Amino acid sequence: MIRCSLGTAKVLGLKKVRVDVLPTTAYLMVGEHCRFNCAFCAQARESGARADLLSRVSWPDYANEVFLQGLRVSQANHGLQRICFQVVQDKAALEETKDWVKAVQAETGVPICVSAGPRSLEEVEELLNLGVDHVSIALDAATPEIYARSKDGSWQERRDLLFRSAQMFPGHIATHLIVGLGENDEEMIHCLQSLCDHGVTTALFAFTPVRGTRMEGVAQPQLSHYRRIQVAHDLIRNHLGRKDDFIFEQGQLISYGISIDVLKEKRGGIPFQTSGCTGCNRPYYNETPGQELYNYPRPLTQDEAVRAWAQVRSGLEKSKESE
Repeated sequence: MIRCSLGTAKVLGLKKVRVDVLPTTAYLMVGEHCRFNCAFCAQARESGARADLLSRVSWPDYANEVFLQGLRVSQANHGLQRICFQVVQDKAALEETKDWVKAVQAETGVPICVSAGPRSLEEVEELLNLGVDHVSIALDAATPEIYARSKDGSWQERRDLLFRSAQMFPGHIATHLIVGLGENDEEMIHCLQSLCDHGVTTALFAFTPVRGTRMEGVAQPQLSHYRRIQVAHDLIRNHLGRKDDFIFEQGQLISYGISIDVLKEKRGGIPFQTSGCTGCNRPYYNETPGQELYNYPRPLTQDEAVRAWAQVRSGLEKSKESE
């Protein structure tokens, strides 16, 4: 059996469900009930959340051949841009994922990503030698202190593995960062800049409370907060600006060193779309349908872009006023 995100099941023709936007990546989950105990994760060791959840997305399971047949059909009809395995960290899941990578490669030539927890360069290399396009090693937290509060293990060791992997396998290493775990703007942007400087592709997430997790009572970051981090990430990853160009007051971002009007004209809605590997749009991973989106899984309309930039401006002004 393998789990597919609900949107992926729709694309593969495995489930009839109404969706606003189809995923352009097939998201697959291998394993269940992680050996780690991340405070925000539905699959954490002590989580009381439903076993079929990862963030707010439900992941129904399907028999192997049913899934592979759906993949064959979807390739003919939808043209998926990427396949991403989300590997729950138990003893067997990573080895099972390697078999799944081979099975999927026999059906399609689209790029494959594996989001896992390899412990060494050797494990990263083994995945890449299978033909995996990107290996994602989730850092999640922007600082060692926040990591210690919300995750197991060592932030320093995880970051060092990311940097060494990116140096040895340039262009093939990615990570996740979550906005809203307790960091300030400067800490998050410093981490984004450091990851970019070392050649790590970063997917930006908004913290999302899930019932049954240790952080179920923590609120999501305000949109104005998330929007100003999205713009900083967009400037950094596209080499249009650096953290050293930005202005902070007591950890809060108050200026990009470029006027909002200029940025709005040059970048449009791009900063507010889903970030990460090419072809990854993660519909409703951080959102509830019917509410305003943190990460847009498609190009923004003009009205949406205007509203997003207004939120950026509001966030910067509130930061200035708080000083």
